[in-house]
Amino acid sequence: MVEDPNSQAIRLAAFEWLNSKLDNTDYVIDWSSLVNDFKFKGETIKLIGAKGIWKPKQIKEFPISITSVQDRYEDEIISDDLIKYSYRGTDPNHFDNVGLREAMKSQIPLIYFHQVLKGRYVVAWPVFIVADSPSELKFTVSAESRAVIGDSLASEPIGEYQSKYQTRQVKMRLHQSSFRELVLKAYRDHCAICNLKHRSLLDAAHIVPDSKGGIPQVNNGLSLCKIHHAAYDQNILGINPDYIIEVREDILKEVDGPMLKHGLQEMNKSKLILPRREGDRPNRDYLDQRYQIFKSA
Repeated sequence: MVEDPNSQAIRLAAFEWLNSKLDNTDYVIDWSSLVNDFKFKGETIKLIGAKGIWKPKQIKEFPISITSVQDRYEDEIISDDLIKYSYRGTDPNHFDNVGLREAMKSQIPLIYFHQVLKGRYVVAWPVFIVADSPSELKFTVSAESRAVIGDSLASEPIGEYQSKYQTRQVKMRLHQSSFRELVLKAYRDHCAICNLKHRSLLDAAHIVPDSKGGIPQVNNGLSLCKIHHAAYDQNILGINPDYIIEVREDILKEVDGPMLKHGLQEMNKSKLILPRREGDRPNRDYLDQRYQIFKSA
């Protein structure tokens, strides 16, 4: 089945809107923007709905998006670019499940939303339904657009998104963006060292890095401004298991401008600003593992 031209135009306009809205960001967007801000020919079109499989009234045949909601769906990322997506309910022939099945047959591109916090979603687009398993009550979703687009979609205008909207590795995006959202929420959007509250200047820093087996959990994370994140990664400063910040001895002896003096040297022996919830606070064993690296630097 070929999508009608108007629905196809809406779909491609939605991709363009997401591309402009989320380019050079962590690909996280809130619910209110998704239901209020996308307009096509002057009409507001909701890109997400109360149901996980969503087709706005302005699109005729196929859904435009699928959503994984925390604690409601048992979806799992099975590779860098493949996701298992649960059926709606247990009836393979439910209207919404049939809609996704038809989208699979016609290789219609969709938008994937993954909830990381209430009202906050990581976005991947375009994604495609590439397999259907009624026995599992799951579809397989692929974000590897070049690998799954068939010859039937190679013509204009659909072919344009093959290069323009190439999806980055969805596993990396979901993990990194989810980690950042959860860590920044735990630290109430401020730097744990200097208390800077400009969210756009904050990172979620791993205590034990990914490369050393660090897990993307809040107690292995710190909300740090970009300069203190870089200083932590470069072992210019360390944090001991008692949550005390230490600045490397040679840095303390340097003479330079106000950034060195106030941004680094004056942080020495101060205490980390901790999350209110004890379970979100840095794991002391993780801190000690990283602190030993700092001490040997």
